[in-house]
Amino acid sequence: VYVSALTGMAELILSGCTTSSDHLYLFPNGSKLDDEIRAAQEIGLRFHAARGSMSLGESKGGLPPDSVVEDEQAILKDTVRVIEQYHDPDPGAMIRVVVAPCSPFSVTPDLMRESAKVARQYNVQLHTHLAETFDEDDFCKSMFGVLPVEYAEQVDWLGDDVWYAHSVHVRPQAIDLMARTQTGAAHCPSSNMRLASGIAPIRAMIDQGVPVGLGVDGSASNDGSHMLAEARQAMLVARLRAGLHGASLSREEVPPLMSARQALEIATRGSAAVLGRADLGSLEPGKCADFFAIHLNRLDYAGALHDPVAALLLCTPVQADYTVVGGRYVVKEGHLLTLELPSLVERHNRAAKRLLES
Repeated sequence: VYVSALTGMAELILSGCTTSSDHLYLFPNGSKLDDEIRAAQEIGLRFHAARGSMSLGESKGGLPPDSVVEDEQAILKDTVRVIEQYHDPDPGAMIRVVVAPCSPFSVTPDLMRESAKVARQYNVQLHTHLAETFDEDDFCKSMFGVLPVEYAEQVDWLGDDVWYAHSVHVRPQAIDLMARTQTGAAHCPSSNMRLASGIAPIRAMIDQGVPVGLGVDGSASNDGSHMLAEARQAMLVARLRAGLHGASLSREEVPPLMSARQALEIATRGSAAVLGRADLGSLEPGKCADFFAIHLNRLDYAGALHDPVAALLLCTPVQADYTVVGGRYVVKEGHLLTLELPSLVERHNRAAKRLLES
């Protein structure tokens, strides 16, 4: 877990990402959320560590095998432990903790409600997977008699301290409910395409005022954690969705296409808002000195210097030449300064080989 976290974080930082959250909900061989937190502290990434959980195994009607679920009281106890040990509520915090039961089909309603109570007692955020696939719709209707966002309302999972991963299959009434309660969404376009989950209605969410941020998802469903590339995918799939739905509309009814600047806003200001970080997301007095910079005098941007901001997404995404977190260089002149990449790659490949051979 520690090595794979370092690998994903290195990819993110080298693509210009300064702040990330990860949803860890499997804990094999004695691993803990602490392993990811240690990785973030060493590499220099601002990190929101989400203590995930699974408690509803196959034998009780859930999705995960019984061998990977945890006892609910043990989950809550460890969640309180990591909050008390690591969570920093102050502006400029490098580490925060998030309470994060995995999904409606892997935890019980009781755990969802109790997790919400713990999070609000400690004033930390809540995160879960929601409305990712049609299968989830069927599960929620069968088990709870409602669709996923309505189920979230039943278990007290709405509000500006909550965000959902994916939110692909949300109906207009669910979007309205998320907007009214300021419940956020993490858009993961590459993962949703790789798994054929669908295209999230991001433009409709943003137009109605839902806080939307950008995620690369995990390596199980997106084999590259490149933040700029993900912003480009968000722009492209939003345009594709507009084109597909626009075929049945008049020209006047078709909404404007998502621009490169709007996609970058999702990745920056939008993501900061979803994470509850008023101190991040833009360069201005009083906020953290988090930014990345890219040399424009390169083949990738030849002919595009008249609009370098749009070129970041309209041209093929590149790695960052500089990434700065809290005023500290983490990437300088294209090199990651906080760890030796060749050694990390070797360790990661050894770990992957062990998994394949086990």
